[in-house]
Parts: sequence; C-alpha cells; structure tokens
Amino acid sequence: MTTAEFRLSTQKRTQFVSITANVGNIINKNNWRDGVVTVFVPHTTAGVTINENADPDVAHDMETFSDQLVPQSSRFRHGEGNSDSHIKASFFGSSVQVVIRKGKMWLGTWQGIYFCEFDGPRERTVYVALV
Repeated sequence: MTTAEFRLSTQKRTQFVSITANVGNIINKNNWRDGVVTVFVPHTTAGVTINENADPDVAHDMETFSDQLVPQSSRFRHGEGNSDSHIKASFFGSSVQVVIRKGKMWLGTWQGIYFCEFDGPRERTVYVALV
C-alpha cells in the first residue's frame, strides 16, 4: 500500500471541485499499474463523489440542488451554524474507490472525482491510498 495527500483551496461555501487529475498524478508518480485507489476526505463538512466530469453545468446543478435540499438555517441546534454542511457531507460520504487498470483509473467515459465543499471557503486536505 502507498499513501499520499494533497491540499486544495475552495472559494465558495458550496463548491464541487474536480480532483480527478490530482488523483491521477499520484497514481502516475507512484508508477501504480493495477489495484484500487481510495480517496478519503477527513472533514465533517466536506465529502467526495464520482459524477459527470464533461459538462461543468452538472457540478453547478449539484451545488445548487444541495443548497436547496438542505439550506443553511437557524432551525438547526448546532452552535456553529453549519449543520447543513454536516448533513450534506453525510449524504455524499467521505470516500470513494476506483479500480486502477494499466496505470489509469478505470472510470466511465464521462466520470470524474469531485471534492464536495459544504462549509467554505477553506483549505482542505484529501488523502489517497493505493492498494
């Protein structure tokens, strides 16, 4: 197993950032040929998902719908005012796995990996494990 991490900065409270290239660079740097990559987000107000990576409107729609589905609200009891961010992070989850085949992530034609920010803007860390 090999592990790595990288940092990223988000610019908005809710933002979906493609990290497909970041993960691919780690795979290439480590000359990993076949296996599985796990991408893990160690934050309680952020997540990670796999979705379409060809049309940026998909990420925009996911951001908008997430905020409409669980809006920031004073009705939540959590004192920091970011309960909506915790809920959204739980919906999306904190990790994804992708098969690596012949040195490349075995994603579908249109798929990409997204870091999901729900409490930004912030500096964030993403962990990657190659097995």
